[in-house]
Amino acid sequence: MALHHISKPLVLMAFLVLCRPPAAAQTCESSAELDEGTRSALERTARQFFDYASKGDVFDLKQSTIASLSSNFANIEAVVVDQRSTYAGAQATVRASYLMEASGAEPIAHAEFLCGVWGTPSWAIFGINNLPPGRYGLVIQDVSTPKVKYVLTTVLKQEGGVWKLAGYYSKPEEIGGHDGEWFLNKAREYKAKGANHNAWFYYLTAWDLIAPVDFVSTPRLDKLSEEMQSVRPSDLPTSDHPVALAASGGRTFQLIQMSALPVDNNLDLLVKYRAPDVSDTKKTFDDNIAVIRALVARHPEFREAFAGVAARATEPSGRDYSTLLAMEDVK
Repeated sequence: MALHHISKPLVLMAFLVLCRPPAAAQTCESSAELDEGTRSALERTARQFFDYASKGDVFDLKQSTIASLSSNFANIEAVVVDQRSTYAGAQATVRASYLMEASGAEPIAHAEFLCGVWGTPSWAIFGINNLPPGRYGLVIQDVSTPKVKYVLTTVLKQEGGVWKLAGYYSKPEEIGGHDGEWFLNKAREYKAKGANHNAWFYYLTAWDLIAPVDFVSTPRLDKLSEEMQSVRPSDLPTSDHPVALAASGGRTFQLIQMSALPVDNNLDLLVKYRAPDVSDTKKTFDDNIAVIRALVARHPEFREAFAGVAARATEPSGRDYSTLLAMEDVK
């Protein structure tokens, strides 16, 4: 695989962040509980936003957003344009819709919405930080494209009797033709073999593919989260707790992140490490290759689970330089 920069996040929420605090002054109704007029209005608006996205119509989509999102629309615009060819000619079906109401005069530091009836498919908890009071809708749509299934979640806010876009989250439900259930089964296979690093990353991938958004909790997702804790590796690096990796030539690198990375139809492994300077691209390329080879040598199990490894040298400023190497080329 060629050398290139590979990061493009798909999560595009204006103000939604996962949290699990106690609820206060928040109510929620699922589609089965909503009156027909409210449900139809929410779903009709969500379908209209999907129609804009499928045509790459970022102008009308932006015109339909709340002010705080409209002023920070660049990320959503980039994703809509990037996915235009994927969404063109696609069909969307509403999976679920919710009406959420947050009362009060000030933004809610930790809003939590308990939606639906416990034990039914509609049951979900949505956690939101710093949420302004108001009436919100959330509509999840399954999008069938010629190649890959996607899920599109739109968050709406009612302003002046009109539903406007307040959040946009579009992501694939498959990687290489495999859905969340496939990755979950593979995670359990790796767990049974004692390949806990592979199992951990496959559990995380399964969770991400099954969950429509990352600020939702359901009984199924909670059970999956509990199951995966038994294989959580103790040597996962973070920026606060880097892990040293010895490589060829007496070099030692400080790893600060490892994660699964979908690239096209493959699942690769991303490893980030600290670098004082990435301006010398030849040296940084050589360091990236050294990191990839040393990491696979330390964890041979990665050869079975990932199509390639991406090493990303990262300066203190945040500037980085990435190299993606196919696993078959890791010698």
